[in-house]
Amino acid sequence: MPHDHDHDHCNHLPGESCDHDAPPRLVPPPLALYVHLPWCVRKCPYCDFNSHQAKGELPFDAYIDALVRDLDQDLPLVWGRVVSSVFFGGGTPSLFPPEAIDRFLQQASARLRFAPNAEITLETNPGTAEHGRFDRYRAAGVNRLSFGIQSFDDAALKRLGRIHDSGEAERAVKMAQDAGYDNFNIDLMYALPEQTLAGAEADLERAFALQPAHISHYQLTLEPNTVFFARPPQGIPDEDNAWDMQEHCQALLAQAGFGQYEVSAYARPGRQSAHNLNYWRFGDYLGIGAGAHGKISSGAEEHVLRRWKHKHPQTFMDTAGTAASFGGDEVIAAERLPFEYMLNLLRLHEGFSLRDFESRTGLARSVLDVPLREAVQRGWLVVADGHVQPTELGRRFTNDVVSLFLEA
Repeated sequence: MPHDHDHDHCNHLPGESCDHDAPPRLVPPPLALYVHLPWCVRKCPYCDFNSHQAKGELPFDAYIDALVRDLDQDLPLVWGRVVSSVFFGGGTPSLFPPEAIDRFLQQASARLRFAPNAEITLETNPGTAEHGRFDRYRAAGVNRLSFGIQSFDDAALKRLGRIHDSGEAERAVKMAQDAGYDNFNIDLMYALPEQTLAGAEADLERAFALQPAHISHYQLTLEPNTVFFARPPQGIPDEDNAWDMQEHCQALLAQAGFGQYEVSAYARPGRQSAHNLNYWRFGDYLGIGAGAHGKISSGAEEHVLRRWKHKHPQTFMDTAGTAASFGGDEVIAAERLPFEYMLNLLRLHEGFSLRDFESRTGLARSVLDVPLREAVQRGWLVVADGHVQPTELGRRFTNDVVSLFLEA
C-alpha cells in the first residue's frame, strides 16, 4: 500500500490532518459496467435481488435493445473513461443465449473504451448451463464465470429451492473448464437449514475438488421481502453454531490456498474479483438494466451521483433511453460520503489510504479525525503512515465500526 509520507512529521494521531494540507479534489476512480439480466427459472425463497420468474418465451432481443438505449442515455456521465470490468448479474444471466451477450458486448465496446484485459464476468446457474454454450460465451468475450451453487448437499439444495442438484453443479463446472475457463467463482452458503459443521466443511471440500480461482462463502441471512423471512425454515443454526462454521471454514479456505480479502470473498493469489474490488474500493460503475444501480463521480462538478433504474423488466423496456426509466437520481450529500465510503472500504482486509479517501470523496481527511480516534481506541482500526486497516476485532464488528462514521 502506498504510504503517505507528507504527514509523517505532524504531531497528531497518525492519519489526522495537518494545517498545511492542500484542499482535496475529487478524482474519478476506475469505472466498471454492471448489466442486470432480471429473469430466472424460479425465484429462490431466500433471494431479495431484483429477479423475476420467467413465464413463457423471454424477450431476449427486445431486452438487449433496451440495454443499449439505457447505455446511450448514461454515456454522457462517463465520456472518455476506460471500463475496467463488466459484470452480468441477475436473475440468471445464463438464461440469455451467447448471441445476446455477444450483441450487447459489441454494442457496448463500440460506445465505451474497454481496458485491454477487462474482466468480463457472467453469473451462471448450474441448472441452466446447457451443453456447448460455454465456448460460445467465451467467444463473445466473457472471460470469467460465477457459479451460483450454494451447496453440494442435494437435500440442502431442495430446502433452498434451487433447481439444480450437486451432480449438475459439478458437470456445469467441468463443461466450463472443457471450454477453456479457469477463472471462475463458486458461490457457497453456510448456516443452512439443518446444516451441521461437518456438512459446511464437506461443501467446501467438494468445491476445492473443482479447482475454482475464487470462492464466495457467505452466511444464509433472512432478508425482508423474501419467502424465508415471512416463513423461516426449520433448523437454521444459531449464532454460535454459525460462528463455529465460519471459523472452521475460514481455516479450511486458508489451508487450501484461498486468501480472504473481503468479508465473504476468498481467492487464489492474483484471482480476486476485479469488479467486486472496484465496488469495495468506492470505484465508479454504470448500472444498466432493470433495477440496476450506478455510482458515478464527476471531477468537474465535484460530486458523486447515484442513479438507479426501474425494477420491473417490462416497465424498464418500455422506458429505457428516457428519464422515465430512472427509479432515482441523486447526488450523495457530502456529510453522508464518509459513511458510504466506509460501508465499502471496511469490508476489505487491506483497508485504505487517507489519500484515497480524499480523492474518492473530495473531502479533507480531517472529517474522519473523531470517528477514527474512537475506532482506534476500541481496537477496531489501526492507523499508520496515512493507512487505515481493520483489526481482527474490527472485522468481527464491521457494522459497529462503520456506524461510527454516520455522523462524521
